[in-house]
Amino acid sequence: MSRYKVTGGAAVVRALEANGVDVVFGIPGTHNLEVYRYLTGSSIRHVTPRHEQGAGYAADGYTRSTGRPGVAITTSGPGLTNICTAAATAYADSIPMLVISPGVPRGLERADVGWLHEVKDQQAHMDNLLERSVRVGSTDQAAAAINEAFARWRVERPRPVHIEIPLDVLEEEWAGADGFELPIPEVAAPQPSEQAVTEAVRLLGAAVTPVVVLGGGTRHTATKACRLVELLDAPVLTTVNGKGVVPESHPLSLGASIRLEPAQRLVAEADVALLVGTELGDSDLWGGSITPGGAVIRVDIDAGQLDKNLPATVRLHGDSATVLTLLTEALEGDRTASHADGASRAAAARAEIHRAALVDGEPWREVQEVLRSVLPADVIVAGDSSQVTYYGTVHFWPMEAPGQFLYPLGYATLGYGLPAGIGAKLGNPERAVVVLVGDGAFMFTASELVTAAEQRLPIPVVVMNNHGFGEIADQMDGRGIARLAVDLTTPDFAALGRACGAHGERLSGLDGLGQAVQRALRADGPTVIDVDVSTRGA
Repeated sequence: MSRYKVTGGAAVVRALEANGVDVVFGIPGTHNLEVYRYLTGSSIRHVTPRHEQGAGYAADGYTRSTGRPGVAITTSGPGLTNICTAAATAYADSIPMLVISPGVPRGLERADVGWLHEVKDQQAHMDNLLERSVRVGSTDQAAAAINEAFARWRVERPRPVHIEIPLDVLEEEWAGADGFELPIPEVAAPQPSEQAVTEAVRLLGAAVTPVVVLGGGTRHTATKACRLVELLDAPVLTTVNGKGVVPESHPLSLGASIRLEPAQRLVAEADVALLVGTELGDSDLWGGSITPGGAVIRVDIDAGQLDKNLPATVRLHGDSATVLTLLTEALEGDRTASHADGASRAAAARAEIHRAALVDGEPWREVQEVLRSVLPADVIVAGDSSQVTYYGTVHFWPMEAPGQFLYPLGYATLGYGLPAGIGAKLGNPERAVVVLVGDGAFMFTASELVTAAEQRLPIPVVVMNNHGFGEIADQMDGRGIARLAVDLTTPDFAALGRACGAHGERLSGLDGLGQAVQRALRADGPTVIDVDVSTRGA
């Protein structure tokens, strides 16, 4: 090492370490080797996926399950474009992810000279896809940009950021290596106005039939959210990204049921609806609508969300933890209304919601119950854009805490489940992690079995195999379209697992699934459990 100068790659690694990063997901390439020079010997664990998309999903799953931003490293050009779907998934669900890549050397921007991996405008491409893309101009700027990303995530809506470091910056000498100190950016958190807080407290204090809706923006403040819900004695609904913020065993909880008509009707009947950290997007409502009959109080760290999809009566612009604390402190000991019993209202709505969930979810209910019966209560479940997930796990697997359920809601991508489960297990080595997906989704990133096997992660990977894209087949049937490209030839997934260095079992149904999962948890690596459900009609 002594014969090499200390380069910009060291600035990247030192800044990651200074921000508490303990694991990165990446694939080395010709242009990012200076980063890899300093990852060796650092405190950061490097995990190599088999595709950059897997790196992005793993970083996403790590983030959702730990609450700490995930980091992915790619090379330039194809390495970076390969991660785009995963990064866009994180953007859609407001997940803080840092993507670091090299870029063309300074002076070659948009030059179109045939540079290896050259993209017309790589930084602009990522800037249009993510929260922002920052192209730095020096080694010190590379470290500062990383620090700024982490600092802003603490006070802004957390979404993925790309940092592009020109190849010549990565390879030039870093003058700040000896005296490196992490600069602290001054980034202020938004605060709601005193007038808005006062009006919200007045409305909530007088409410008789309040309802609370919690979104992904409350994942970091579960205890405070639960306290306020109890203080209001209000039934609480969550979006899928807010699943578990209030324990779903709580008598006021109606789970992640906001897409179902009985849940939407409950909000319509409320005299005050408090919506926290949610955009009420169609990916949550599935064509339905939230139309409260009374006042609407919205809380969001992103000012642009406060009237999105539903205009607010009162707008509280700020971090949900801060705002919920303000509301709770003001409301404690100052209740004036005679409330209907919230638990009774929730119980009545829960029965209707359960019946509505069974309309699409009955084929997928039993597998959730089988797995719940053999897995610990704090298990992390990684799903996918599969019927078994959005018809099944969302409604029939109660979660007791945020970060237990990993699912690509907004972007609805396929291939998320397995690499997200890998990221979650690496971030939570002491907890059980299970992957529960359909065969169509699994085949998008099945190569990541090799990654899980290499890392010796005892993850049960349960593949509900209906030999095709079941949701799209159902839609074709419903529209009278002859099926095309949805009935698939699938491999022997158990044999595929064994070929990848994992274990594998095949089941003709749910009999024996619980025992297979228990064996998988004791294994020395992942186990693919191929469950044939082709005769279940879904």
